[in-house]
Amino acid sequence: MFQFNWKRLGIVAGLSLSLVAAGCGQDDTDNTSNNAENGGDNQTEASTNVGEEIDYTITGIEPGAGITQATDDTLSEYENLAGWEQEISSTAAMLTELENAINNEEPIIVAGWSPHYKFAKFDLKYLEDPKGVYGDVEYIGTIVRKDLKEEMPEAYTILDRFQWEADDMESVMLDAQNMDFEEAAQQWVDENQETVAKWTEGVDPVDGTSIELVLTPWDTERSSANVAKIVLEQQGFNVTLTPVDPAVMFKAIATGDGDASLAPWLPATHGAFFEEFEGEFDDLGENLIGAKIGLVVPTYMDINSIEDLEPAK
Repeated sequence: MFQFNWKRLGIVAGLSLSLVAAGCGQDDTDNTSNNAENGGDNQTEASTNVGEEIDYTITGIEPGAGITQATDDTLSEYENLAGWEQEISSTAAMLTELENAINNEEPIIVAGWSPHYKFAKFDLKYLEDPKGVYGDVEYIGTIVRKDLKEEMPEAYTILDRFQWEADDMESVMLDAQNMDFEEAAQQWVDENQETVAKWTEGVDPVDGTSIELVLTPWDTERSSANVAKIVLEQQGFNVTLTPVDPAVMFKAIATGDGDASLAPWLPATHGAFFEEFEGEFDDLGENLIGAKIGLVVPTYMDINSIEDLEPAK
């Protein structure tokens, strides 16, 4: 299985782009605060102050994430971002900096995505992206290896039916801040038996058949993978979850080293990988609609668009 081919597949790990995400439930309409308390500064003045106060820096995540590449592209595409930089670190570091800034009501701009629990925990908004560098609203899809339908029809049926809402995924991610992901997923399954029953209706149980779900190592994908794992295990499957870089994920499913993945963000974020291996796996379509990536700020910041930012001085 896939674990034993790590050296062969892992060589591309450091070269890939992904999200994930990659993972909402937050309306991205404008919800700006009044800036009268700042002496009636106009938008340009507020924007200039934002850049100066945050040292013309976007707080990013891991270097292998698709949103990281998209943010680099944004810095190149928008002339008004001349001199700005992206601080690449980790998802955990970005969230820590975001929370610290919000606690002190300080300005911050982060590379963000939804679904994600941060939108349930904080009042946030996306900056408008007039040039469309981050793409439109996306969906998270399901792909499976060729022959899975013939060899594991029960698993294929469940995975094909697996669909849920952004709010569902976000609730699992939020609960997982206080418990492990499997426990949070089990809680969601217990509270959503009607939905689970639709996925498993008429599916015969199996006796210990092994199946490997390949995912990217972000909370969005941990949520869907753990929910699918519990549902499949209730049907008698022996499920292994393997988190990898997205390029490795697509290649694993295309070569049959992994059985299925609920993690692709499409059509833009993981579109290049999808096109590279298209036809070498079965595409089961979306399992969640309404995914999004972009630059995110707290709603108290008096800025609405990427174009409102000023070049570095």
